[in-house]
Amino acid sequence: MPRPWRPGPATGIPDNPAAWLTTAAKRRATDAVRRERTLRSKLPLLLEPVEAEAEVALDEPAVEPQDVVPDERLRLIFMCCHPALAQEAQEALTLRLVCGATTADIARAFLVAEPTMAARMTRAKKKISAARIPLRLPGAAELPDRLRAVLGVVHLLFTAGHTAPSGASLVRTDLVDQSLRLARMLRELMPDEREVRGLLALLLVTDARRATRVDVDGRLLRLEDQDRSLWDRSAMAEAHDLIVDGLRGGRPGRYVLQAAIASLYAEAPSFGQTDWPQIVTLYDALLSVWPSPVVALNRTVAVSMVSGPAQALEEVVELEMGGRLARYQYLPAIKADLLHRLGRSEEASIAYRQALALTGNDAEREFLAERLAGPHRA
Repeated sequence: MPRPWRPGPATGIPDNPAAWLTTAAKRRATDAVRRERTLRSKLPLLLEPVEAEAEVALDEPAVEPQDVVPDERLRLIFMCCHPALAQEAQEALTLRLVCGATTADIARAFLVAEPTMAARMTRAKKKISAARIPLRLPGAAELPDRLRAVLGVVHLLFTAGHTAPSGASLVRTDLVDQSLRLARMLRELMPDEREVRGLLALLLVTDARRATRVDVDGRLLRLEDQDRSLWDRSAMAEAHDLIVDGLRGGRPGRYVLQAAIASLYAEAPSFGQTDWPQIVTLYDALLSVWPSPVVALNRTVAVSMVSGPAQALEEVVELEMGGRLARYQYLPAIKADLLHRLGRSEEASIAYRQALALTGNDAEREFLAERLAGPHRA
């Protein structure tokens, strides 16, 4: 992290002005060299090997980048989220370069095969070289144009930490904590952006359940089985205030609505007392601003509590026929649960096996295996 440049003593001129100015200049020069070294070391990763020697424009912004975005990692995220690239390419390259995510995990996040994602990132890198896209730290006026992709990166980073795509542990606390830190910095940097507040609220209220998502043996616990008294009430209260603020003044965006849904789940006194009709209404609003098949699938869970599992199953099957969620393990998992609730045990077992085949996280695999072995006990 660059050392902050500090003015002289608040009481007036320093005792040795010349020495103070020399020290300040040295520190500023050191920080500039460090930033340049970091940037230069990252640039080859954005280019194809045969083109790594190509000259890349590195225009200097009028304002020092550390004065615009103080954190080095956040600066790199803004740098990689260049609007000349498609948003998916921006997010994928940033997750790979800045956040260190594997291509396999990125592919899981975007619900595509690993070779498909690798090819997409390769094409994006080639576009950077061929179009001579300037890779530089953006100035303050350019931040809003890159914000949507930056929010997407932070959210995907949190999602990968909240439920790790692979590995033994359900949660990767390092990624969760990192994404929360980035969201808070974005809030300080762009306090008037409602979607920034919405993202921070979503992360806070979702992470408030961290301590209760698995039992002492690391086994996954369903929402209805979690001890709500152990949830982080301070984080939930902070999220609530951000959501209320974000819902004021016009049509709310994707992250504000997602946070409002998560907050309704969290603030219910018990699972049975959840306001399911209001959650369905919020999902309908979310689909109008973000027509994602994942959102439509998540909505079916609330629909099953309002209109019954048969209605929800019809909607899940329709999504399944659409094919866009073919690699999403939660579709067959939700389908299996609905089939089980309808007493269609053999079909539920088939769906559980499909979910198991798509799941890379050990805690989730163990949970699904238990459901498959004896769904009547779940």
